[in-house]
Order: sequence, then C-alpha cells, then structure tokens
Amino acid sequence: MGELELNRLIDHTLLKPEATADDIRRVCDEAKQHGFFSVCINTHYVPLVARELAGSAIKVCSVAGFPLGAVDSAVKADEARRAVEAGADEIDMVMNIGAFRSRERDFVRRDIARVVDACGTESVVKVIIEAALLADDEITAACRLAVDGGARFVKSSTGFGPPGATVHAIEVMRAAVGTDIGVKASAGIRTAAFALELVEAGANRIGTSAGVTIVKEWRAMGV
Repeated sequence: MGELELNRLIDHTLLKPEATADDIRRVCDEAKQHGFFSVCINTHYVPLVARELAGSAIKVCSVAGFPLGAVDSAVKADEARRAVEAGADEIDMVMNIGAFRSRERDFVRRDIARVVDACGTESVVKVIIEAALLADDEITAACRLAVDGGARFVKSSTGFGPPGATVHAIEVMRAAVGTDIGVKASAGIRTAAFALELVEAGANRIGTSAGVTIVKEWRAMGV
C-alpha cells in the first residue's frame, strides 16, 4: 500500500443534527488542510460548504432520504436534485430498506433510479444499504439493485443504525458489484488500521467523522 493516498479516499463527514455553521466551517478547513476527497453534510449546509470549498479540489457530498430511506420517492429525488442545484457533487441516498426486505425489488430499483435521474449525469450517487441489517445474500441483492438503478457507488451504513462497516460486509459488497462500481465503507471507522483493512477488503471510499485522526495515524505509520 505504499502508493495509497488514504486521505484522498476520505469523505470527511458531519451529519449530526446539532452541527452548527461553525462546526461545518471547521470540517471544511480540516478537509482543505488534509486533502480529503469530500466533505459530507446534510442538505441544509450544502450552500455553505460549496462556498467554503470553492476553488479547491474537494467535492461537496450530501444525502437524500437520510437516515431512514423510507420517505416517498418523489421527496427523496427532489431532495437530491435540490442539493445538486445548491452545489453538491455527490449524493449518498438511503435505500428503502423496509421495501427491500418486503421483497419489493422493482420499487427499490425505481426509487434508486429516480434519485439518479434527478441528480443528472455529472453527479455521483451512492446507495446506502445499511448492511448490518441484511444477510449476505440480501447485501448482494441490494448492491445489484443499486447498480441496476444507475448508482455509481454502494455504501455500507448510515451511522445512525446498527453497528457500521465490517470487513466482511465490504468483501461481500465488492464481490457483488465487481470492479467498475465504487464501494464506500462508513460508520464506526475511527483508526487508520481499520480504514486500511476496509480498503484491502475492497472499499475505495471511507466515510468517517474521524478523518483527521485517521490521516495522522496513517502518516505516522509510514505506509
């Protein structure tokens, strides 16, 4: 992993409901200081983050249907569209997990496709499947629905549900989507060692609020 730039895999994340504008500005400053891939925030802060990151290479990432995924498809798609119009480059949408587990697979695929269409061809849509709620065969099926719906990434967790990313779940997700689709590991990632394990398992994006700590540890490791 000597060539790895771990900092460039990190979506530096602040999705807590109590986050203030000053908190968001701090996260943007940290992202610029450490060269993270993106800053991931709730839709309310997209305009602020777009202004703070203007002129940098750091992307603006936001969410749709977060954290439950159970909102009406039209609402989810409109939330995503508005975020993109406000400056978001990437949207992490939450799959309708209840519908998926009710075997409403066509609905789930259409729900994903509607968000993808709303975001346009220039935006990256990631589908959060909440892997900890699913058996391995369900993880595989959910990932394939995300691909069929036009998403460019699958993502393990919201961080607001059951325990987050695991090496095993990332391995199953990567096997399901092959090499052309991104896999984002998120939630509970607080050390460089764990982040590197997840990358080795197949993740090519890391969602974490502990990006600063992780990158400092990684640099100290000299990998």
